[in-house]
Amino acid sequence: MTDSVNEQVAQLEQRVERLMTLCERLREENRVLLRSQESLNAERAALLDRNETARARIEAMIGRLKSLEQG
Repeated sequence: MTDSVNEQVAQLEQRVERLMTLCERLREENRVLLRSQESLNAERAALLDRNETARARIEAMIGRLKSLEQG
C-alpha cells in the first residue's frame, strides 16, 4: 500500500514540476508579448502622427493650388 501511495506522490510531484515549468514559460512569453505590444503601439502612434502631418501638408498644397487657380 505504501508503494502505491509513494508512486502517486511521485506522479503528483512530477505533474507539479511540469506545471511550474509551464507557468514560468508562459510568464516569459507574456513578458515578450507585452514588450512587443508596447513597441507596436509606439510605432502605430508614430505612423499616425506622420500620416496626420502628411495629410495637413497635402491639404495646404491643395489650398495653395486652388488660390493659384483663382488668382
